[in-house]
Amino acid sequence: MEKGVYIPNPETVYISGDVDINRISGEGVSLFNGTKLAGKRTLIMEGTRLGYEAPVTLENCLVGPKTQLNGGFFQDTVFMGENIFGSNAHVRKGTILEEQANAAHTVGLKQTILFPFVTLGSLINFCDCLMAGGTSRKNHSEVGSSFIHFNYTPNQDKATPSMMGNVHQGVMLDQPPIFMGGQGGIVGPARIGFGCISAAGSIIRKSENRSGRLIMGGGLKNGSIPWQPGVYTQSEKIMDHNLSYIAELFALNTWYHNVRPLFAKEFLAQELVKGLQKNLEICIQERINRLISFGEKLKNSKDILEKKNNGQGRPTLDTHNRVLRILAHAKDVFYEENPNTSPDKNGDIFLSAIHTAIARQGRDYIAVIQGLESDTTAAGSAWLAATQTQIIDRIKI
Repeated sequence: MEKGVYIPNPETVYISGDVDINRISGEGVSLFNGTKLAGKRTLIMEGTRLGYEAPVTLENCLVGPKTQLNGGFFQDTVFMGENIFGSNAHVRKGTILEEQANAAHTVGLKQTILFPFVTLGSLINFCDCLMAGGTSRKNHSEVGSSFIHFNYTPNQDKATPSMMGNVHQGVMLDQPPIFMGGQGGIVGPARIGFGCISAAGSIIRKSENRSGRLIMGGGLKNGSIPWQPGVYTQSEKIMDHNLSYIAELFALNTWYHNVRPLFAKEFLAQELVKGLQKNLEICIQERINRLISFGEKLKNSKDILEKKNNGQGRPTLDTHNRVLRILAHAKDVFYEENPNTSPDKNGDIFLSAIHTAIARQGRDYIAVIQGLESDTTAAGSAWLAATQTQIIDRIKI
């Protein structure tokens, strides 16, 4: 309060002893009734408003400028600024909302990455996925109300990350938006291209990598067929989706280490970027762990098939063996990768243009990125795409 934080009813606000007051701005910050702050990572920048609609618990979160978290529980999450979140939120470890990404009431997130402008409606479960697309708050990717990302399988694994858009184009903030219709869902792991729309009520079970498609998915027909717990029938598809997703996160890590710090000058802004990098490391480790767990379950699936088929079903067993070999090599590659990978020729071209643009326009991240020439963004996308391709090529040698 001495710094200038507005706390209209101090007796209702709890601040844990491990919170560093130096990481809380005194400029335009409001803590309303029922706000609880905890964790040494907690950071709150200017213009933030917490708990206006309902109590807010904030644990080890980093909150960028002009953000409004109106009610709910937030843990180990990074908000890059101008984010709005409605009441009854449940947002957990490894979540990142970039600038102007928003959510309405009763939304659950974990290991979720939303690029700028992405908007979530109400009553949504959107864990273990990344969404990009859109060019402004008026032209944004959106997930309709009552949408679910199905991220847990009958075989009890979460090797199910889904990606709407991609990293190497999405970071340029110039791609057409994606719309996932309300009262629907997507069964992970899956990928959806920029400019795609899913009809309201659709359950999407297959990827659509093409752009500009209307996707419709109905309910399953009534039926009953034999099912063997623990057996995987699409192991190669699951592996490919997971490897691709992790490679995309490594490309995003390259962006977060080489590009994002250029826009952070003041102490709190620099700490926000460090938190962003840390959360992405958490996301990468989570995906690697889930993939390793999938590999262990796949060994069990192989044993079941060998005992059950008595030499039959050889193609499925061959696929299992191939996937297991690749996964064993993938683990080594992932742990060898350096998150501070130096830029290639295209990266140097792109970073030079960024330095020039910042000197001319200032450190407004969205304005600078969207003000780049098309040949510059093409070079930047090529740089990040090459990072992804190199990782996949090393794994599948």
